[in-house]
Amino acid sequence: MTKISPLMIAPPAIFAGLAVMFYLGMYREGKGDLESVFIGKPAPSIEKAAELSSFPPVIQADLANGDVTLVNFWASWCPPCRAEHPTLLELAESHAIIGVNFKDTAGAATKYLNDDGNPFKGVAFDPKGRTAIDWGVTAPPETFILDGDGTILYRFAGPLIGSDYEQRFLPELDKAFGN
Repeated sequence: MTKISPLMIAPPAIFAGLAVMFYLGMYREGKGDLESVFIGKPAPSIEKAAELSSFPPVIQADLANGDVTLVNFWASWCPPCRAEHPTLLELAESHAIIGVNFKDTAGAATKYLNDDGNPFKGVAFDPKGRTAIDWGVTAPPETFILDGDGTILYRFAGPLIGSDYEQRFLPELDKAFGN
């Protein structure tokens, strides 16, 4: 009778364990959600970010102004940010939006807003991405919904377009307004 070494059994057992773990992970509830640790907490500071040329600056009071506010992290080099831009222009007609441009150049960001329109009530410039890190932003675009006290109610990662925008973001925005 041949003796089987435990070292020969270990790799297939490890592989089988990982396969089961990955399989269960694919079917868990909320697998597509990017949870934010900031939900229900006051919005982090934006005042570390610089001003962007001739655009209105952002002050911390803009985040707790008594009204629901949107904070959008964007960059001129970001194709999904460009895709959501018409939606932002439309939302700006009825909602206050603060824009935080990050990991960009001032010239490119200014040209983009001048050419395509500025949907933002105030624009912060975060070339090194430090403010984005404080907010837990993973990649542009990301949009946060804040209540009138500056508390983060919701975080939406990705462009504000399509069915994902309609089915996930708009209901949260309506909820923030009490609708």
